[in-house]
Amino acid sequence: MNIEQSVKIAVINYGMGNLRSVCRALETTGARVSVIDNPNDAEKFQALVFPGQGAISKTMYYLKSKGFNHTIKNWIADNRPYFGVCLGMQALFDYSEEGKTYGLGIFPGVVKKFSTNFIYKVPHMGWNTVKFLNPIDNQKLLEGIVDKPQFYFVHSYYIKPEDPSIVWGKTQYSFSFTSAIRKGNTIATQFHPEKSQSQGLQLYDNFVKMCYEYWY
Repeated sequence: MNIEQSVKIAVINYGMGNLRSVCRALETTGARVSVIDNPNDAEKFQALVFPGQGAISKTMYYLKSKGFNHTIKNWIADNRPYFGVCLGMQALFDYSEEGKTYGLGIFPGVVKKFSTNFIYKVPHMGWNTVKFLNPIDNQKLLEGIVDKPQFYFVHSYYIKPEDPSIVWGKTQYSFSFTSAIRKGNTIATQFHPEKSQSQGLQLYDNFVKMCYEYWY
């Protein structure tokens, strides 16, 4: 069994979206990936992945009704490996302008809607560049990632964190917004690695290796 096959990853079923594309992308790393519907099952795994597309109000309702809100909070508080994608990042913050919805409140900050204009359309959709910060501190996570890589985005809302120390990536779309965060073993991106071809798969592979180092 290689390094990646030793890592068991749980993908949270949050009641909407295409979970399978995220699972397939993670499976390319060699990790053992399962979708979970019950938060009690999380303890059987070594990493939580929360992919997200859809409405945050419905997502938060589902997370709370199932008890996943407590699981995610406790998981991140224990510094166990977590990867949030798009809505899986936005839900970590205090409040979203979308549906005037309260998030998990793990990190202070708000989720705001892009303003429309004739040049920059909403949603922000397609390939865009991510400038990763603190590359030396994040060397292992950025292994195999080219300078100023392009990733795939689909979103109308962006995060505005209060704590600048968690900001890991920035992207320009009318203005510079936070497109990736990291705190310890918590990783989250506004872009979709599973839709971002080789660079996205490389990022997932680096995350799985990080999980292995944490547990073994």
